[in-house]
Amino acid sequence: MSTSRVFVGRLAGRSVFDPVGDRIGKVRDVLVVYRAAGAPRVVGLIVEIPGKRRVFVPISRVTSIGAGQVIATGLINVRRFEQRGGETRMIAELIGRHVLLPPAQPGGDPVGATIEDAAIERARTGEWHVSELFVRLPRPSAPFARAESRIVRWSEVRLPSLKPGVQSAELLLQTLVDLKPADLAEALLELPQPRMLEVIAELPDSRVADAVEEMSEPDQLALLALLPSDRTADVLDQMEPDDAADLISALPAARGEELLDLMEDEEEQAVRRLLEYDADTAGGLMSPSPIVLSGESTVAEGLAMIRRAEIPPAMASAVYVTHPPFETPTGEYLGMAHFQRMLRFPPHERLSSLVDEELEPVPVDASAAEVSRRLASYDMVAMPVVDDQNRLVGVVTVDDVLDHLLPDDWRHADDDAETEPAGRAARSAGAAS
Repeated sequence: MSTSRVFVGRLAGRSVFDPVGDRIGKVRDVLVVYRAAGAPRVVGLIVEIPGKRRVFVPISRVTSIGAGQVIATGLINVRRFEQRGGETRMIAELIGRHVLLPPAQPGGDPVGATIEDAAIERARTGEWHVSELFVRLPRPSAPFARAESRIVRWSEVRLPSLKPGVQSAELLLQTLVDLKPADLAEALLELPQPRMLEVIAELPDSRVADAVEEMSEPDQLALLALLPSDRTADVLDQMEPDDAADLISALPAARGEELLDLMEDEEEQAVRRLLEYDADTAGGLMSPSPIVLSGESTVAEGLAMIRRAEIPPAMASAVYVTHPPFETPTGEYLGMAHFQRMLRFPPHERLSSLVDEELEPVPVDASAAEVSRRLASYDMVAMPVVDDQNRLVGVVTVDDVLDHLLPDDWRHADDDAETEPAGRAARSAGAAS
């Protein structure tokens, strides 16, 4: 059933289909432009198509907004969405803004309120515009009193400024919560700077760290330059040590030293060790936090370690057996036990009886090219790295090598996609991903 009025909060995440029923993607935001007189005009939807790319679908291509779905027709441009001057995203920039309502009594002061949701409505001419706002008034000072909420027409409110002030990021965060790190990074970078900082302020350090790890180095540096030093250090604490080391090495020496001093001692020490190695060597590529166990540990213990949710897939491909101590740099390296090999042995079996002693680790000063050749030659996704005393100091994973070998702009290599029919465009984008 089609409707001529819908609240944006309910529209977010709604599936978009073409006329024959093929799913194009899902709605991530609504794009509007302000007008000197009258309510903002809706110009289109920001739709996430397969491949996690966000594209612009003009509102003129939307033929129906019904219960649980949106129908679009014609051609869509599958180039990555880029916001133009004068355009405003409702979820990212309008929801959460402070507005002024008419005085409760004649001659009184305007009443402040916060936008919690907004409705868009289609006029008889076919044009969509912002018609109503769902706002929350300040909580009364009386004990146990609840904050009042109400629906008001757009014409009844006044925005103190078109520039966002301090905004609630609650609704926007709801649209970001299910995103993978790479998609979260892209979504953050698409936001206007003030709004991006408001969202980052609400995100936990671990989520910000995940997103920063997926950004290009220029974007990383630009973002962290906007954050206070203590928050930057907290984010660095949550990053993988090798990623944090790469980022700190790109900073001016004084700034890098300042951040290192603010980091937690354990993370600081791990990063400082990595900074001792050249970036294009095994030491510069490796992560210093592999799963290390003794030879007396059992298969059951090894499998329990790789099951932990925070262990990246490549790092969980094997456990590494050494003499004590079992923190890098460890005691003498003895060998590795691949998880598939562990699955073939009973849970009580000792790791010392199934380690692969024939796979030679790479020295810490081996070149990135040599590490790549070794990974390819042995069909491995992770390679142990040892120092000149044969102590395990880290592990280089295949994603570490790929990040090093791929060009800096590889994340945006698909930005030149062409305009295609809506359904076919979405399917081809999904296949390409």
